[in-house]
Amino acid sequence: MSYWPLILIALVVLGLVYRSIARRKKRARFLVTPLSDEQRAVIDRLVPMLRRLPEEHRPALEGKINLFLDQITFHGSGGLELKDEMRLSIAAQACLLVVNSPVWFDTLRTVLVYPTGFDTGRGTHDGFVVHEHDRGTLGESWDRGPVVLSWDHALRGGLDPDDGHNVVIHEFAHQLDALTGHTNGIPILRKGQRYDRWEKAMLEAYEGHVDRLDRGEHTLIDPYGATNHQEFFAEATVTFFEKPVPMRQQEPALYEQLSKLYALDPAGWD
Repeated sequence: MSYWPLILIALVVLGLVYRSIARRKKRARFLVTPLSDEQRAVIDRLVPMLRRLPEEHRPALEGKINLFLDQITFHGSGGLELKDEMRLSIAAQACLLVVNSPVWFDTLRTVLVYPTGFDTGRGTHDGFVVHEHDRGTLGESWDRGPVVLSWDHALRGGLDPDDGHNVVIHEFAHQLDALTGHTNGIPILRKGQRYDRWEKAMLEAYEGHVDRLDRGEHTLIDPYGATNHQEFFAEATVTFFEKPVPMRQQEPALYEQLSKLYALDPAGWD
């Protein structure tokens, strides 16, 4: 009787176990690796919103930025020459969503960056990709990647932390939404967070948002959020980070649910 088939199977299994252990060790190493002073200076300049982040969250943010930069391959499209500061800006904005969360962008491996708004030639929504606004496409998010961004708008969103517009946060909110297998405005909730309360807060806020738009009134959340539930979740996330104080005042139930989801309270940041 030959034992070689069993030996080969054992070697394959050992190899897979070794690779899994190596990946976990590598991930753990990145998560405790701080950024350099030069990298911090770039983020401080390009993403001033993060100056508000409480000091207790900064080590986790830096570790997750390092993990993000190791996991994600960036590609410049439309003639764009990618630079390290572009990668840092995008990574920092994306990782803000998961800085205090066990959830991660597990299925994402690629980010494509165009110089400005782009036209992919696809329709407005096909179940996998989401287009932003009607001034050319500013960003796309596919359920398992890639994320596609306009650098002009990614830069602008990072530089202005108070205007309620941020294409990076918007698209990466879609990535979190898609981790359930369905992009429908119901992401993976935190332990102890109740789906019925999430649904009630989101639906009431969404319906109120649509009603205000129908009456021609100003809305705190970007009007694009009225497109559907998944777009409302993405735009509500942008508002949560960029206009947290008025959101807590005007939509307290929605703010509470987002605060539980992200385990953050930006309305209380200095």
